[in-house]
Amino acid sequence: MNPPNSVAASSTTGGTSDARGLALIARFNNVPFSSWHRRARITMGTATFFDAFDALSLAFVLPVLKGLWHLSVSEVGWLISIGYIGQLLGAILFGSMAERFGRVRSAATAIGLMSVMGLGCVFCGSYGALLACRFIQGIGVGGEVPVAAVYISELSPTKARGRFFLLYEMIFPIGLMCTGQLGAWLVPQYGWHSMFLVGGIPGLIITACVCFLPESPRWLINRDRHAEAERIVVQVEASTTARIPSAPDAGQGLSAPTRGRWAELFSPFYRRRTLVVWVLWFCSYLVSNGLNNWLPTLYRTVFHLDLGRALRTASLTNVFQVVATLACALLIDRWGRRTWAATTYVIAGAALLFLGVCGAAAVGRVVFCVTLAYALIGSTNAVLYLYTPEIYPTRMRAAGTGLATAWLRLGSSAGPVLVASLFTYGGLPPVFLAFGVICIVATVTAWGMVETRGRKLEEVAP
Repeated sequence: MNPPNSVAASSTTGGTSDARGLALIARFNNVPFSSWHRRARITMGTATFFDAFDALSLAFVLPVLKGLWHLSVSEVGWLISIGYIGQLLGAILFGSMAERFGRVRSAATAIGLMSVMGLGCVFCGSYGALLACRFIQGIGVGGEVPVAAVYISELSPTKARGRFFLLYEMIFPIGLMCTGQLGAWLVPQYGWHSMFLVGGIPGLIITACVCFLPESPRWLINRDRHAEAERIVVQVEASTTARIPSAPDAGQGLSAPTRGRWAELFSPFYRRRTLVVWVLWFCSYLVSNGLNNWLPTLYRTVFHLDLGRALRTASLTNVFQVVATLACALLIDRWGRRTWAATTYVIAGAALLFLGVCGAAAVGRVVFCVTLAYALIGSTNAVLYLYTPEIYPTRMRAAGTGLATAWLRLGSSAGPVLVASLFTYGGLPPVFLAFGVICIVATVTAWGMVETRGRKLEEVAP
């Protein structure tokens, strides 16, 4: 089946403008990793760090708030889930904004919103107020990550794109890890308000820094803004004298400047890709965020660890996620996206099924199996952020990624509620059984992924 809107099909409509776009993309692809790429990756990566911090900070506040505000298990579950409902809306909203207004402007707006509302959480004195602030903050959190992922993907050199992107994406698990370490120290010493304060103030500074980043040349070209794109390509070329030899078909598959349509996500060429990533995003984050947000409270209430030890034990999952994601970054361009995802899902599923079948009474067994499962799934979550922008063309890359990550938010909001429901009626074993089965579903789905290793974006998604 021929891909939609291919360069061959559009050559009669784009004319000279299309040829100029093809040439600019070829020049941009021919520049290897340089200081220009590094600056963009570090700046956007810092924003993603605080996105992770804001997303997880509540988990390390809840053990205190549960007793302070006398929250029920259901109220705790909804306080976790409401942020993810906001993130769902943010992913869709900012994904659409990124297609219309650009990647940089949309990312900066999302970062500013999540930072302002993070500071708003500091002044919340009741369950209802915190619920409202976390919902609005979630809109910004949910918008920043997919737009940032699209931006970095569009800047990534074709060669070793997986390693380039995942070294950026490692910022997210590092942010989660630091949230855990800081939470274990800050909350007992300075109270729960300190977590939101630490996340909010630096976020405002990063918002200003992101505003000065260059726009994605691919987005500019797709909007027929070639003069602006050429100025950026010249800057990239000036950052290094090294060049990657041009292939005979450099730039092949570039779309003519058009606006993408939501319906194209379900066209014959993209339908299977869309359904596969939706299932993977939902399954991955239902398990990982269902576990991650509840672990400090479970260690505190089920295994009766003191507050400091419960928070430190929970933070281990994020430490090992960083290790797993680093291994993934080094191996992903050798193993490929599909093999890594399927392998990690099956191992994580086996560990969780073991807890469900053999019992979860011993805290050491739970810590080991949950840490292993979470670390592996966490590394594959980073792969999904790499993979999803790769399978869509520039004209709908942000919208497609935003809508796909909306399923992440649905899974993330469903996970904590599922844990609360299963735990209330059957304790921990049903929780781990359910999560193990979900991982097996993800394993089967992962084999439907299109392998994108070493291929140009315009080749993967014309």
